[in-house]
Amino acid sequence: MRNRFAVMGNPIAHSLSPFIHQQFAEQTGIALSYEKILVPEDDFEAQVTHFFVQGGKGLNITLPFKQRAFAMAAVLRPRAMQAKAVNTLWMQDGQLHADNTDGIGFIRDLSHYLNLAEKHVLLLGAGGAARGIITPLLEAGVAELVIANRSEENAKRLKADFAQIKCSSFSELAGHFDLIINATSASIAEEKLGLAPSLLKPTTLCYDLAYNRQAPTPFVEWAHEQRTAGADGLGMLVEQAAEAFLIWHGVKPDARAVLQELRKNI
Repeated sequence: MRNRFAVMGNPIAHSLSPFIHQQFAEQTGIALSYEKILVPEDDFEAQVTHFFVQGGKGLNITLPFKQRAFAMAAVLRPRAMQAKAVNTLWMQDGQLHADNTDGIGFIRDLSHYLNLAEKHVLLLGAGGAARGIITPLLEAGVAELVIANRSEENAKRLKADFAQIKCSSFSELAGHFDLIINATSASIAEEKLGLAPSLLKPTTLCYDLAYNRQAPTPFVEWAHEQRTAGADGLGMLVEQAAEAFLIWHGVKPDARAVLQELRKNI
């Protein structure tokens, strides 16, 4: 019987995680099954428990459940403890273990676009996706990290956990940034954020943690409209999946080969 893995989220139909993990499995000769599970927002904890009771081996967690998964875990790796949000779960010695591979996946992919040292960075959003990448950004030596979020309460919670960051409302944003990261759910909902073009430099990179197989995300499209560079989160998705695969199986797959295959198919 193949070991069972899955990704849980809402929405989930767009997820490429099953394809990615099957590619990793073929690379490494590991037999597994990997599915995507749509979870009602009021049933997340029960679904996670049921998955592991039924013999499931590992779960990836996506929007909007990363912070709730953190609250469920009995054993947290340091990256998860820093983020207070997790995207990777597994059972070990009868306890639910958790990690956050978003940050390392993000940094690995971003390294193909720019060097973060001394850069001025704007991060849009204050949910689980944002939490996973804050510590890696700070550790990379950015000159400034500003968080903008529509909910002032969520932004204040982030500030309490990460003293080095600055917080701003969308309406009060000012200055110029080398990197603007969209960690909101706007692109998944096909919404534009209405940012001021004055925040951009000619060399600014706009990086969307979301991705779209058919066309640029609204955030990347906005960047292109402003004649600046835009990148989606497909590379990050593959890199964070590779780190989760390493945790579960003890083998590091070739993430770039899978990303090239995905880009070719798209």
